[in-house]
Amino acid sequence: MGDFLSGPGVLVVAPLLIALLTVAGGKRAVGFTRFLTLAGPAVVAVAGFAHLAAARTETGFAPLRDAAWSVSWLGQEAVSLDVGFVVDNLSGVMLAVVGVVAFAVVLFSVGYMSEDSAQPRYFALLSLFTAAMTALVLADSLVTLFIGWELVGACSYLLIGFWYQRPAAAKAAVKAFLTTRIGDVGILLALALLWHETGTLSISGVLEAVPQLDGAVVTWAALLLFLGAAGKSAQFPLHIWLPDAMEGPTPVSALIHAATMVASGVYLIARMWQVFEASQTALDVILAVGTFTAIFAATIAVVQTDIKKVLAYSTISQLGFMFAALGAGAWVAAMFHLVTHAAFKALLFLASGSVIHGAGTQDLREMGGLAKSMPLTAVTWLVGALALSGWWPMAGFFSKDEVVAQVMHSSPAAGGVLLVASVLTAFYVFRATGLAFFGKYRGNAHVHESSWTMTVPLAVLAVLAATLGFTRGAFSTLMGHEVAEADVTVMVLALAAAAVGTFGALFVYSRGSERVDLARERFPRVIGVIGKGYGIDGLVDTCLVKPTLAVSAVLADPIDQRVIDGTVEGVGRGTVWLGRVMASLESGETDTYVSLLGVGFVVLMAIALWMGRG
Repeated sequence: MGDFLSGPGVLVVAPLLIALLTVAGGKRAVGFTRFLTLAGPAVVAVAGFAHLAAARTETGFAPLRDAAWSVSWLGQEAVSLDVGFVVDNLSGVMLAVVGVVAFAVVLFSVGYMSEDSAQPRYFALLSLFTAAMTALVLADSLVTLFIGWELVGACSYLLIGFWYQRPAAAKAAVKAFLTTRIGDVGILLALALLWHETGTLSISGVLEAVPQLDGAVVTWAALLLFLGAAGKSAQFPLHIWLPDAMEGPTPVSALIHAATMVASGVYLIARMWQVFEASQTALDVILAVGTFTAIFAATIAVVQTDIKKVLAYSTISQLGFMFAALGAGAWVAAMFHLVTHAAFKALLFLASGSVIHGAGTQDLREMGGLAKSMPLTAVTWLVGALALSGWWPMAGFFSKDEVVAQVMHSSPAAGGVLLVASVLTAFYVFRATGLAFFGKYRGNAHVHESSWTMTVPLAVLAVLAATLGFTRGAFSTLMGHEVAEADVTVMVLALAAAAVGTFGALFVYSRGSERVDLARERFPRVIGVIGKGYGIDGLVDTCLVKPTLAVSAVLADPIDQRVIDGTVEGVGRGTVWLGRVMASLESGETDTYVSLLGVGFVVLMAIALWMGRG
């Protein structure tokens, strides 16, 4: 236990203990415990930055395993399943991302959730999620990773359904839980396959064994792991849970569904890169799915009128960019975009929360002119919008352009699709910018700027969104790769894409929502279909949900109620009857007891003689 707490284990235990203290303190202590919650992410962030500082050398960064802890969990003779944690360069980066974003979200939540009666539960769940996500990124075995993987899924379910009194929130939580479970089955099957073929689930052990594995085994393992990654990172067709997840509190969307949990699929592939690198088939599948998801989700974001839904589909699209980079073999570019995306997308989600808090609505058609009443929120949102669009010198310019360049080198067709998706990205984010912050105010609420607990995190994330791009070279070195030379052609094309999307959106939407309504009047069916996600949800409901419910309803009476319930209840009734029979023998008469003793003796002797007759 001493080694555990003196090593990386303390990074998991600290937020976990804070979660327990928050629950124990209840409503009376929430004024203190909600600020105490900040300590968990702070410890995680400090540990991440401390590792990055330790890895730095005079010539760059060195590969460094800063701390490790492992213990045999299940074992028999020479075979065992180990669980443990390790801090290396990749997990150190993720610790910094998780810690910084979680800290900003908790501080923002102090103001955003100040009137909510269930604050202890909310802040306890944030701490529990921080502990689970930290366990996931620190895992040195696939067993530990899967435990963290499932815990963040459970926290996501609880936080999406935080306002469980709302039917939509409860339904969205169940939908997210069930959809991501499909991917998790893939991970379980991958673990079983790798265990059978390698005899270990240690990440380092599996990666060392990859060159000796059969090609088909590696491909199946990679595809099954990708299935899990696609579920958690909302890739087509397992993307359907993420837009509905916006039913949860907006800070939750920033923490879980923009910056950390949804990025865990990208992290999983990067962590197990040697497995994927050994299978070109798996990489081709990842490239195709990621590229399609990027353009598919971007088109849906263009027509959304809910500000959070715009960002939700944007997140799906940007994760598609990351998976496309992974499929092109550029895992370092994918991870760098993960880091920068965490900053500017968390910023945009929290800024949308500030808008919702100040304007009292999520509907872009009921906003307008908010920049006058909410200048700090408007400025920080604009920084996030510029970063997401890929404008220089914002972080997105460096990371997204690197992704497009790497994909273009591997597959010009896929790179061209990502350029079109880049145009749509700039268009939908500046469409939202124009509708929310420019033109005339179209709502009825008394708009006001948010408190300091909400604007300070926005300012910090805005600084990161504006400057992280300049760490591109250091990041590549940290990951053990040489810095790739910038592709001037791609840079020019990417800037042109950002310009076309940005100025096109501002021209159409900066004056208000009238032109939005005009477009809907001219193309109601097209926009209606796109706005509903091309009917994927309806297709799933028709082909899977309704048939399952129908079969369940048919089987409910004969199987569930009569067979299963009948068996259980029959056992209960039989036990009660036997008890009554035995109780009736308790007459208190000695003659009866002696008679029963004699009968029992004769029966036992008969059984003994019969069994020993041979």
